[in-house]
Amino acid sequence: MHRTFMPDAAMIRWLLLMILLCIPATLPARSGTLRLGIDVLLEDQRASLSGKRIGLVTNAAAVDGQYRSTLERLHQMPGVQLVALFGPEHGVRGDAAPGAAVADAIDPLTGLPAYSLYGATREPTAAMLRGINLILIDLPDAGARPFTYASTVVGVLRAAQRASIPVMLLDRPNPLGGAVVEGPMLDPAYLSLVGPFPMPMRHGMTMGELARLFNAELGIDADLQVVRMRGWRRDGRGASGPWVMPSPNMPTLETALVYPGMVLVEGTKLSEGRGTTRPFETVGAPFIDPVPLADQMNALGLPGVRFRPIWFTPTTSKFAGERCGGLALHVTDRATFRPVATAIALLQHIARTYPADFRFLDGNFFDKLAGNGWLRDAILSGEDQSLIDARDAAALTRFQAQRNRALLYPR
Repeated sequence: MHRTFMPDAAMIRWLLLMILLCIPATLPARSGTLRLGIDVLLEDQRASLSGKRIGLVTNAAAVDGQYRSTLERLHQMPGVQLVALFGPEHGVRGDAAPGAAVADAIDPLTGLPAYSLYGATREPTAAMLRGINLILIDLPDAGARPFTYASTVVGVLRAAQRASIPVMLLDRPNPLGGAVVEGPMLDPAYLSLVGPFPMPMRHGMTMGELARLFNAELGIDADLQVVRMRGWRRDGRGASGPWVMPSPNMPTLETALVYPGMVLVEGTKLSEGRGTTRPFETVGAPFIDPVPLADQMNALGLPGVRFRPIWFTPTTSKFAGERCGGLALHVTDRATFRPVATAIALLQHIARTYPADFRFLDGNFFDKLAGNGWLRDAILSGEDQSLIDARDAAALTRFQAQRNRALLYPR
């Protein structure tokens, strides 16, 4: 007689235990859990674009969660009427060299006028805005004050307010996360394109949060709506957005991690690695002996970073065609790494080791990057980091209160 096997309760418990033991303790983040501002807009709020003549402020790094260009998606979508494009530094298509003035043009792929906000004007003019009744902004950010796209947003908000045109900003992640604020505060006397607001070098905000901060604290009062992301965490863990380099000299996420501090090297006569494949992760000069310098920097025990001796020959920019000795920075722990404190310590050590060769660039470009007139002296004198931090304690407290009012995402 055939008998059907029926497992008893003990065997069932054993089988369940074996299944649980085979499941990893920590599951990877499910792809697609993050929804960028552009995804939320087109999937949930597309009706808000109906009947609008849209001016789009964007560049090539603005993509959706599937790496599709924001510009191309909007241009090809039925019922969406793009009438003009506006580009920041590097232009709408991201092909202009760093610092190079960009001219107005006709975009070859869409046939739309592409107005430059990094050329004859930094803000849209009344003529550029004629016929537009909604401005969309989708721009990436690098998480650092000197990155110029934040200044572009300030200019657009001001122009939109003057023209009574509402602004909708499509938010996207800060590549550094949004939990840590670090570095010298900008003194209002040093406001510039690389410092549009009194804030630290590393601000810990998304572009949408920055826009809210600027709009309120600068008294712009534009009609601003931020289309929030869904699924983004301030601590930087979990889902993260697609990485497309936001400018020609920020090729990787690792570049963005060091940029808030290593951008200071631009204001010195050291190479910051432009003309190599790893800008800002590389620093050096023909006079530097890299092996002892790496040993000495590693001996400092700076958190979350290791220094590797290298030799390199830049193809462009400082020391083009000359063999340089220097260091490569490797971030080993994002959570503890402090890019601004690391860069200050590195510049102090190079200045102390090579006093006859280390120089700041002529003029006040370093001061604009630093946002003050005292950091260069603190580097030359080897001032302790705790004293550097103490200089800005009161201003940083004020900024934190302003920042808290503008935040959109939970801690």
